[in-house]
Amino acid sequence: QVQLVESGGGLVQAGDSLRLSCAASGRTVTSYTMGWFRQAPGKEREFVAAIRWSGGSIYYDDSVKGRFTISRDNAKNTVYLQMNSLKPEDTAVYYCAATRSRNPISKYAYDYWGQGTQVTVSS
Repeated sequence: QVQLVESGGGLVQAGDSLRLSCAASGRTVTSYTMGWFRQAPGKEREFVAAIRWSGGSIYYDDSVKGRFTISRDNAKNTVYLQMNSLKPEDTAVYYCAATRSRNPISKYAYDYWGQGTQVTVSS
């Protein structure tokens, strides 16, 4: 089992920054690829970014490339999502998730999910 707890969401203005954190616990958590997804009201949950614990391969959705940065702290078993130049369309509940799949883009590949943290960007 892997437990995931997100934090760091909030209400900001367009152009501001936020850093989300995802604290992971459980056995062999470092063998998982960690991903961030988001879900806006009335929309499907969508991929944002992912990072492998080992090797450091990183993936981003095109909509966030150049603005968001995913990183990890292995010593703290924590994954971060630094979000800069936020836009109103970034407003969503952001979820952290864990997978052992080789396809970190698909939400269906993920086995464990956090409870989500709300990010609201006002214009």
